[in-house]
Amino acid sequence: MAERLFVSRDTLWRMERGDPSVAIGTVATALFVLQLHERLATLAAPGSDALGLEQEAARLPERIHRKKPSTNR
Repeated sequence: MAERLFVSRDTLWRMERGDPSVAIGTVATALFVLQLHERLATLAAPGSDALGLEQEAARLPERIHRKKPSTNR
């Protein structure tokens, strides 16, 4: 696999363990070699990130307060 990706075995080992310092191009090539490249399109798709959507919903205010009109004319 490392030979097909044109990387060292150490880099392949780090990628398999989720090391964030591995280049995204190497990860993309690995997905292509494994015929999983369709998943690359949804990797960072906000609409399919259930955890991210849940966290955003938790940050929304429960109630929105409108500003009172100023009486200083």
